[in-house]
Amino acid sequence: MSIQSDVKRLTAPDIRARKGGEPIAMLTSYHAHTASLVDKYCDVILVGDSLGMVMHGLETTVPVTLDMMILQGHAVMRGSSRALVVVDMPFGSYEASKEQAFMSAARILKETGCGGVKLEGGAHMAETIRFLAERGVPVMAHVGLTPQSINTIGSFRAQGRDESDWARIEQDTVAVSEAGAFSVVIEAVAEPLAAKLTGMVPIPTIGIGASVACDGQVLVLEDMLGLSPRVPKFVKRYGDLGPGIEKAVADYAAEVRSRAFPAAAHVYPMKAKKA
Repeated sequence: MSIQSDVKRLTAPDIRARKGGEPIAMLTSYHAHTASLVDKYCDVILVGDSLGMVMHGLETTVPVTLDMMILQGHAVMRGSSRALVVVDMPFGSYEASKEQAFMSAARILKETGCGGVKLEGGAHMAETIRFLAERGVPVMAHVGLTPQSINTIGSFRAQGRDESDWARIEQDTVAVSEAGAFSVVIEAVAEPLAAKLTGMVPIPTIGIGASVACDGQVLVLEDMLGLSPRVPKFVKRYGDLGPGIEKAVADYAAEVRSRAFPAAAHVYPMKAKKA
C-alpha cells in the first residue's frame, strides 16, 4: 500500500487566486536540499535560468540549455512538497514557434513533474502563451527587464524609468494576461509603473526590483543569502553566508594540512578480536 503525503502542493490556479490577497513569496532554487528549506516558507519556487550564472559561472543566462533546466527542476521537485514549482524555459527553447514552445514545455512538465513554466517576452509572445495555455501548460510570463534579451538591450538596466517607455510595458503586461498567463514577473521597473501594471491586470504581478507595489516578490536565493559575487542594487541581503562558508573551508584545509583532523581509526575504531 502506498503512503500519500497529507501536504497538498499549490497549483497555478491557487496562485492566480491570490490576486489582491496575501502577497506571494517566491524564491529560486536549483537543488533538492535548498528546495526543502525554501518549501517551508514560500508559495512558489522558481527553477530559474539564473542557475547558469549562479551555479555555472556564466556571464548571462543565454547559454543555459533545456537539459540543464530539466535536471535541476527534477532535483527541486524531489526536495519540495508544498510550493508550486515553476521552471524557466531557457533561451532558444520557445522563440522559434509556438509548436517548439509546446514541445519544450511538455518535456519540462513530463520529466520534472513541475506545475508550470516561465517564459520571457510580452506582446510578441502572447500567441505562444495562448497556444500553451489552451493545451494545458500553466505559464508564468515575464516582462520589463528580460535577461535573455541581454544581447539586444545591451545591459541589465532598469526599465520604465521614463514615462515615455511605459506604454510598451503596459501593452506587454496586458497582452500576456489576456493570453492566459496565470501570473507575470515584472523585473526592474519603477515603482509607479509597477503599481499601475498591478492594477491593470487580473493576474498576480510578482516583482523583482519592482517595489512592494506588486502582488508578490521573487529573488534569487544566492543573491539574498550573500553567496553571489555580483548582486543587483535592489536586492536586500537577508544573510551573509559567503564569509562563513569561506572560513569553514579555510579551517578545514588548515586542519588537513596540519594533520589535525580526526584519523580514520578515530572515526571508525577497530573491532576488538574475540579471544
